[in-house]
Amino acid sequence: MDRSLPSSFTQSIRRKRWIWAFIIAIVIVLTILAIRMFFHASVARASIQTAQTGKGDIENTLTASGEVLPEFEEVITSPVSASILEVSVAAGASVKEGQPLLKLDKAAVESELEKGKFLLEQSRNNIRKLRLQLDKSYFDLQTGNNIKQLRIQALQADVENARRLFKAGGGTRESVEQAETSLRVAQLEKAQLENEIKNKQEAMQVEMRESELESAIQGQALGELKRKLDRAGIVAPRGGVVTWVNRNIGTTVREGEPLVRIADLQSFKVTGTIADNYSDKLSAGMPVIIRIQEQSIRGRVQSVHPTVQNSSVTFDIQLDERHHPSLRPNLKVDVYPVTAAGRNVLRAPNGPAFNGVSPMPVYVVQGNKAVRRMVQTGMSNFDFVEIKSGLNPGETFILSDMSQFRHAKEINIQ
Repeated sequence: MDRSLPSSFTQSIRRKRWIWAFIIAIVIVLTILAIRMFFHASVARASIQTAQTGKGDIENTLTASGEVLPEFEEVITSPVSASILEVSVAAGASVKEGQPLLKLDKAAVESELEKGKFLLEQSRNNIRKLRLQLDKSYFDLQTGNNIKQLRIQALQADVENARRLFKAGGGTRESVEQAETSLRVAQLEKAQLENEIKNKQEAMQVEMRESELESAIQGQALGELKRKLDRAGIVAPRGGVVTWVNRNIGTTVREGEPLVRIADLQSFKVTGTIADNYSDKLSAGMPVIIRIQEQSIRGRVQSVHPTVQNSSVTFDIQLDERHHPSLRPNLKVDVYPVTAAGRNVLRAPNGPAFNGVSPMPVYVVQGNKAVRRMVQTGMSNFDFVEIKSGLNPGETFILSDMSQFRHAKEINIQ
């Protein structure tokens, strides 16, 4: 015997059917909208930016960063280790040649200089004393040599007398031999003394030379200390603008530590930095474009630094307009080294539309529609992109980023 189903169960089944029907309807609607968007996407004319192709020159550039620096900047360092007593200028001040900049405490250096003078005078006195001692020693040896010479002369006379007596029968052979032996001994002693005198002369010259060298070294050190003391009054070596000054009064600065930087702000250069994987494309003499806001300044690569720091290569740029009014010290600028150039080529303004790998889709405006085309690009810079194929001269295309419509073949422009 069949029973009727409960009403609650029947209502539950009916609700589920309505829910599924609603979900299916939503999916169908979304599918239709997606298909319409794919084949008939639309965009408001006011929301897009268009551009036109044309013939002209183009330069292919790399992208780098740079900093404007004074072409001539002199760093004044501390000539001695001393404390800063007074600072006469501030950063940004213009100075003239010879103008005082800093005052250092020179008391310790002056005391060291006076001590050095005493030591130098003592060294010179020691040289004079050594010369007197050496002269006396040489005189004594020379006198002894003269005495030996007199004795030899006397012994020679004795030998002659002994020989005459022996011939006359008044002397013996032994007395002659004894006189000759005494003469030979005296001659050997004289030769020994003469050799000693020669060695003494050479030793005297060496000792004197050594003492004089030591004194000369002390004199040079004293002269260098005096020159450092003279430079301790820090003055401007040339006219210019103070870009930095150590204003820590009372602090001790070591010898060679920077005190002041003076720059000539009438002439500038640019130091560029680029990723090291582009280092092989940089070379001296390469043209460079420097962008300062909306202005461009031309220059050339002067030198490429051989070292790599933080995966970057640094290079110096000599500007064609070193006195350009937009140049400021430490100003950050965009730098574009020029690697190649084309004359009278088909080009298009650079913009968000050219943000992919060539070939890339670009939408060409045809009335109220934009049709997708695959475009092959070549050289590029911050202003233009070279068009090798896909666009014709005079055609208008959408320069805005159209990546959201990358699957649409046509776009309606409303």
